[in-house]
Amino acid sequence: MSNLSSLRGRIRWDLAIMVASACLLFSLSIIFQDKGEKAMDISWAFFKEMAFVLPAVLVLMGLFGVWVDRRLVIRYLGEGSGIGGLLLAIVLGTLPTGPLYIAFPLAGMLLKKGARVANVILFLSAWACIKIPQELVELRFLGWRFTALRLGLTIALLVPMALLAEVVFHRHEQESALSPGGG
Repeated sequence: MSNLSSLRGRIRWDLAIMVASACLLFSLSIIFQDKGEKAMDISWAFFKEMAFVLPAVLVLMGLFGVWVDRRLVIRYLGEGSGIGGLLLAIVLGTLPTGPLYIAFPLAGMLLKKGARVANVILFLSAWACIKIPQELVELRFLGWRFTALRLGLTIALLVPMALLAEVVFHRHEQESALSPGGG
């Protein structure tokens, strides 16, 4: 019952933010008419993109939630997955071609199914900055030296960053659990 009321509260909060954002957009468009029309066009383009992409993502999330076994995620991306899990997370993040906001629901599902925090961070980071189609375009326009240097440094820095972020995440979790009123 509390989950349902919590969900309703989040939906109300999201709707309030959406209405406030729309009111702000309309107000600023009236005040700054020269930029208002362009802001409306860009907002409408993002809205259409989200309206077309998000339903498919939600269907994929539902299929992933039902068909991918939690034990499989834990085995390959969980706490005991080691270096193989880190590499697999990077590889999985490089495969898709879509905006990063599509990856967030998938990352949330991976966490719920027992994936290690560092692996989820690597998945998101790889999705954001080393997607294979993006690398091919980069190679075409910026050359192999630039691409190899950027790719090498990105991968070399992503792993320590993800491991550090995991330590900070778990430390914060422990402090929250120990504090009065915390978890």
